[in-house]
Amino acid sequence: MTPDPWLPEDASLDGYRVDALLHYAHRVDAVLLGVVVVGVVFACLRFGPRRVAASFTGESHRARLGVLGVALAVFLLLDGRLFVGTLKDLDEAFWSFDRVAADPRTVRIEVNAQQWSWSARYAGPDGVFNTGDDLVTLNDIRIPVDRPVFVQLASADVIHDFSLPNFRIKLDAVPGRIGRMWFQAKKTGAFEIACAQHCGVNHYKMRGVLTVLPGPTYDAWAREGSAISARGFDPRDSDAHWGWAWR
Repeated sequence: MTPDPWLPEDASLDGYRVDALLHYAHRVDAVLLGVVVVGVVFACLRFGPRRVAASFTGESHRARLGVLGVALAVFLLLDGRLFVGTLKDLDEAFWSFDRVAADPRTVRIEVNAQQWSWSARYAGPDGVFNTGDDLVTLNDIRIPVDRPVFVQLASADVIHDFSLPNFRIKLDAVPGRIGRMWFQAKKTGAFEIACAQHCGVNHYKMRGVLTVLPGPTYDAWAREGSAISARGFDPRDSDAHWGWAWR
């Protein structure tokens, strides 16, 4: 699909699905707008002081059926297509958590939102979260290219929204609940992490960077970060142990 200059760069494997639905909706809206504009222009040119338009109350059974038919056609053409397309995309991609969880290449990350930053936790070599070898970052999430990334999301205070515009995905972080989402990067680079839910006076500051790295570069970064975390681990620092058993 040709890149859309009005949308953020698509860096996601499945981002084209969202863009396709948006483009379809825009095309249908443009057609409907054109029909309305043509009708208005025609009425302005056709009728005036010399030729008064006949009133139409729409009270007849035939008129009501006509209006209902037009409304139903528009609904099926636009909303019906979007509804079916969305269900298809959710089933094939965005909600295929079992497939992603079973993939040995999958990178798992726990993200904890708080006013006004994003904390990320990666399990260390032991593969268990909230242990001494975990790699923990602040407003800095790094992932490998061409590998699935499975995120579990929580909030420490109010409702936030973990938004990745370049990956066409976002999810509310709700206190007391663990949410989940997954995506896969198709290109390297640095991309914005935003909060898409107003979460307080410094909401506008709640930003981070998601960096997509080549596989070997990511692996080296994760090993080094885990080793540093293990050396500085303090079992008495309860505030640092915000992770949870992977669900």
